[in-house]
Amino acid sequence: MLLTFVKQIVFLLMTVFGTLGNIYVFVNYMFKWCGGPEKKPIDLILIHLAFTNIIMLFAKGLPKPMTDFGFRNFLDDIGCKILIYLSRVACGVSICTSSFLTVVQAIIISPRASGWRRLIPKSAWHILPFFSFFWILNALISVNLIYSITSTSLNISQFKSENTYCSFMQKSQKTKWIVLPLMVLRDAVFQGAMGGASGYMVLLLHKHHQHVLYLQNSKLLYRTPPELRAAQSVLLLMLCFVFFYWADCAFSLFFSLSLVDNFLMVTIQKFLAFGYATFSPVVLIHRERLLPDCWHAQWEKLRKYLFYFSIR
Repeated sequence: MLLTFVKQIVFLLMTVFGTLGNIYVFVNYMFKWCGGPEKKPIDLILIHLAFTNIIMLFAKGLPKPMTDFGFRNFLDDIGCKILIYLSRVACGVSICTSSFLTVVQAIIISPRASGWRRLIPKSAWHILPFFSFFWILNALISVNLIYSITSTSLNISQFKSENTYCSFMQKSQKTKWIVLPLMVLRDAVFQGAMGGASGYMVLLLHKHHQHVLYLQNSKLLYRTPPELRAAQSVLLLMLCFVFFYWADCAFSLFFSLSLVDNFLMVTIQKFLAFGYATFSPVVLIHRERLLPDCWHAQWEKLRKYLFYFSIR
């Protein structure tokens, strides 16, 4: 009983902490986007990633603590379908957006003589169609959930409980062999692109490091360009993603093959499922530290406007 209560508190804190962190990042880059003279594609991608993580945490994280603390059967059939469907779609969009972020950042820091430079988005608005594609793709892949999810309050016998607020019907073998390959193909394509772009960035950062060492030995000053600092942040973010994704996959595979329902192992698996959305904002907040600067810049603008109107 005590362990269950501790687990409930931990997941509630993770949901709140992750949601606030992603809101922090979202506001951070919205200020930078709206207040800065240059509209960078990377900023828009990070805004979209934070927004996706917020949806995933709300849809996946909040209902569980509510049912654990006594709010049972608070979702009707439509609400249950929407929450589970949004959670699955947002999780897939998060994977696609993280991969897209890595690829765009690798293109941005590529050498000027490289052919990759021609693929740099001329405007940040040119990447919006990619976001639409990610949502449509994952919405289509997860569409089977609309027909297989229902609320536990309906008490339908052919449904098996997935959690305490929603249930799902056992998938037919035909549906399973259609949906599962699509999910595997999506993850393989986007993670393959992420891995290739990350390796390319590591190579470029290594060359940059060797160049810095040469300049230091020559007693010349050199400042790291902001694009390379951003690339380091993106690489840390991708390491965070890879750790939580593959650890979650390993634990999920273990449970599918194991007949033992271990409380601790189940708790760890659920923790890993929330991990990336919860802790990815920490990486960005620690690396970038832009929000205070943005607030300061906006405050200075406001002071100038107030001063201008006061002397008129």
